[in-house]
Amino acid sequence: MRTGNLEEAAKGFAAVTKASPTFAEAYLNLGLVFEEQGRHEDAITNLQKALGLKPRLRGASLFLGLAYFHLGQLQPAVAAIQKEVAAYPKDPQAWMWLGIVRLAQEKPDQAAEALDKAAVLAPDNIDILYHRGRAHLLVSNRSYRKMFEVDPHSWRVHQIMAQANAEADRHLDAITEYQAAIKLAPTQPGLHEELGSEYRNLGKTQEAEDAFIRELEIDPSNVLAKYKLGVITVEQGDGAKGKQLIDEALRQKANLLHADYNLGRAEMLLGNNAAAAQHLERATSAPGSDPDVIQQAWYQLGIVYRRLRRTEDAQKAMATFQKLKDEQAESAQKALKRYEVQQNPNLAESPSAVATPEPNP
Repeated sequence: MRTGNLEEAAKGFAAVTKASPTFAEAYLNLGLVFEEQGRHEDAITNLQKALGLKPRLRGASLFLGLAYFHLGQLQPAVAAIQKEVAAYPKDPQAWMWLGIVRLAQEKPDQAAEALDKAAVLAPDNIDILYHRGRAHLLVSNRSYRKMFEVDPHSWRVHQIMAQANAEADRHLDAITEYQAAIKLAPTQPGLHEELGSEYRNLGKTQEAEDAFIRELEIDPSNVLAKYKLGVITVEQGDGAKGKQLIDEALRQKANLLHADYNLGRAEMLLGNNAAAAQHLERATSAPGSDPDVIQQAWYQLGIVYRRLRRTEDAQKAMATFQKLKDEQAESAQKALKRYEVQQNPNLAESPSAVATPEPNP
């Protein structure tokens, strides 16, 4: 079987079942060979015999379920795989296949439940993550469709439309939808914070600030509104108030994105250069940071090092900033050229796109 000679493997396991008709593992292996050959009905017969001899034989119920699944017999497939997960609840593959069969039954809620359990057991399994994401997407889409059916004019529907527009970078449309939601539910927590974020994406600082302040009047515990208001306050030059807001937000939720960069800027405004350097140093290597923020962190770090009279460190920081800036510009130029070629394939054959040969020595 390991060498790929399935016919010989089938003959061998069949001979074992005849010689030892109570040997469950032989029926299991014969069933696996038949399943590999696409002989699903023969696989089912032998897997059932294996389970009759040893009901908790590991893998037998799972592969029985797969054989039923490949024949399109979904309910027997579910029943078989459920026996496998009941006997071996820590088997991620069994939970994954239960989720896949539930998806085939068009039962995404139950599929998501099974695939969530699989993901806990094998968090880095790509197949599990794919099917889990698909299940949750189907659950979400059904929920949203139901919302539109129940009340297409509710504030929740406007919120969903706003979030969809925001994810697609249609920020003006998102603002319009958030404003409609707020008109229907003016004191609903979260709406003003989301509206403020969209204003900020468009560079409308005053409108964003007003929205975050209003959010905190409605919900003083909104961490994101407090943090984003703190960032705006730092950008406006008020280091003390900005630092206070950011620190308060971090006490509620640690590891807010770009917190060290923004605290570093606040400390710079306050003249606390040593503290600013510590924050900005961490910001240059913070996981998940925006490349633009890392680039700016090196620039600000260069300024702080100069203030601290750390001349060599300042030069290195500025050199790193310039290197990152040049790499970003080069990457943007390459992306632009690729786009131009995609729009006009003839450019790829133009003389300017062809390398000039080196002259003979």
